Amino acid sequence: MLHIGALEKLVHELSRLPGIGPKTAQRLAYFILKTNNDFPERLSEALLRIKAEVHECPRCFNYTDADLCRFCEDPHRSDESICVVEEPADIIRIESSGAFRGRYHVLHGAISPLEGIGPQDLKIKELVERVDAGLHGQGPAIKEIILALDADLEGDTTILYLAKHLQGKGLKLSRIAHGVPIGSDIDFIDDRTMGRALQNRVEL
Repeated sequence: MLHIGALEKLVHELSRLPGIGPKTAQRLAYFILKTNNDFPERLSEALLRIKAEVHECPRCFNYTDADLCRFCEDPHRSDESICVVEEPADIIRIESSGAFRGRYHVLHGAISPLEGIGPQDLKIKELVERVDAGLHGQGPAIKEIILALDADLEGDTTILYLAKHLQGKGLKLSRIAHGVPIGSDIDFIDDRTMGRALQNRVEL
C-alpha cells in the first residue's frame, strides 16, 4: 500500500489499462509524479480532448473527429466490399498491407459468453442493416463481406454467427486466411496454426 490517496488512485486507474499490471502502473505513476515539466497537465489535456473530440463514425464505427471517418469519406474506395474487423486498430494493420481498397465495419469486440459479451453488445445489427439497405436500394450495393477477425475461439464464434445472419443475401462471404507466417520456420509452428495452414492451402 502506498498510503497516499491521490497516488493510489492514479495507480488504480492506470492498472485498468490493457496490458498494464500493478507494478507497471506504479512505475508510470511515479514517473508522472516526479517529472518536473508540464507533462501531467499535457497528459490531462490530451485525455480530455480525445474524450471531447473523438467519436464513432456513424457508418462504420471506426473512430473519427469528423462527421464520417476518412475511409467512409474517400470517394476512391469501393462500396462493393466491406472488411469487418473487431477493433479500430485492426484497420491500420489492414491498411498497411495496401491490399484492400473497400470499406470497413468495426464490431468493437467479439462474441465471448465467458466475458458476458453477446451479439447485442457488438455492431452486428448495424452491419446487417448496411447490407439490407444496399439490397433495397437505400444504400451502396454490397457484394462481398470479408471477415478479418482474430483466429481464436471468440473470433470463430463471431464468424459463425455473422455467416448465419448474412447468408442468403446474395453476398460473397470470406474470412482472411490464417496459417504459417511468411519467413517463419515450420519447426516452430504450433499444431493449431499448422492445421489452419493446411485447411487454407492454395493450389499452385
